[in-house]
Amino acid sequence: MKDLAPNIFRQRLIIEGLTESRLRPAFMVEYLESLSKELDMVPLGTPSCSHHAEFGWCCHMHWITSGVHMYTWENCSPLFFSVDIYTCKPFDEKVAVEFTKNFLAGTLIELEHRPA
Repeated sequence: MKDLAPNIFRQRLIIEGLTESRLRPAFMVEYLESLSKELDMVPLGTPSCSHHAEFGWCCHMHWITSGVHMYTWENCSPLFFSVDIYTCKPFDEKVAVEFTKNFLAGTLIELEHRPA
């Protein structure tokens, strides 16, 4: 893919996993707020959640240097989630992955990640 903006730093990371229990909105908000601190990102506001009956919850947090989304799929077994981090500020991907594993330790079945 051609880099259309070589003067703008961009970093993306996708973290996906399977859980034993549903990730509720309050949990997702706490996760995004804590992840922001862990990655040293500066929030522009509080996380915002929305729900779609066919799919599940989405929680978004806007950072000065872009943001993060967390999605859940509640109508599948096992339950699935996806975290999409996109930022114009460098961050340590290992920190994000390990933090997510630890934060979800009580319900996590499996976790995968890849740069996007």
